[in-house]
Amino acid sequence: MSRVWLVTGANSGFGRAITEAAVAAGDTVVATARRTATLDGLVARYPDQVDAVRLDVTDTARIDAVVADVAARHGRIDVLVNNAGRAHVGALEETTEAELRSLFEVHVFGPAALTRAVLPHMRARRPGAIVQLSSMVGQMSFAGVSAYSATKFALEGLSEGLAAEVGPLGITVLVVEPGAFRTGLFGDARSANAEIDAYADTVGPTRNMIDTGDGTQSGDPAKAAAAILTAPAAENTPLRLPLGPDAVDAVIGHLDSVRTEVATWEKVARDTAFDN
Repeated sequence: MSRVWLVTGANSGFGRAITEAAVAAGDTVVATARRTATLDGLVARYPDQVDAVRLDVTDTARIDAVVADVAARHGRIDVLVNNAGRAHVGALEETTEAELRSLFEVHVFGPAALTRAVLPHMRARRPGAIVQLSSMVGQMSFAGVSAYSATKFALEGLSEGLAAEVGPLGITVLVVEPGAFRTGLFGDARSANAEIDAYADTVGPTRNMIDTGDGTQSGDPAKAAAAILTAPAAENTPLRLPLGPDAVDAVIGHLDSVRTEVATWEKVARDTAFDN
């Protein structure tokens, strides 16, 4: 049976790749973007399978109406893909409160609002799937991505709790953690407005990687999309799915580091309980 997908940020990068993969599988995609003109190419290629809808995920007041309209016109929403987002590079001290709040609006509050809006429809039909586009820096972080990483950590915490809440209701949650993929994310990255010289040696290399790395990333978005289509339908869907050798290596290395640190301080940590 074909599925109905609701994909945010479908005009480029992972969103476009997921849309094309879903269409190739015979599914219908409600493709959203802030400007529907950027979806014209997809609609022209797949007029019977791609439904372009204007949506800015930060406009949370409009989300309920958009979801209700989609459900009414298509009869159901089988898969929600919270993909819309943008990159940000800069030290935390260089990042303004407005920039940080804006990132949380896009990466946390928007996906949370969409998830809340879609869940009643998924609960009524069952099953359903929610795919959250995080990043390998949703599990670990490094200099220059502290603000961006904070939003992905938040999305992952929200999603892990959500999975425990909706799993018994037949709804699957998949958190995707890509490494460096050729999606244009680097090219669209916003840099903190004021660079501070003190961070040249720590944040500088990250800023340089973002500035010069667009178009050379090793990850293939089409292969990522194929994995994203496969995972929610698997018998044992993972909660987290790192994509790309760089993401797998980074996540495993981080988990090993955390285990080592906890083991080193285990006695001190355990000794904080009240004495019997």
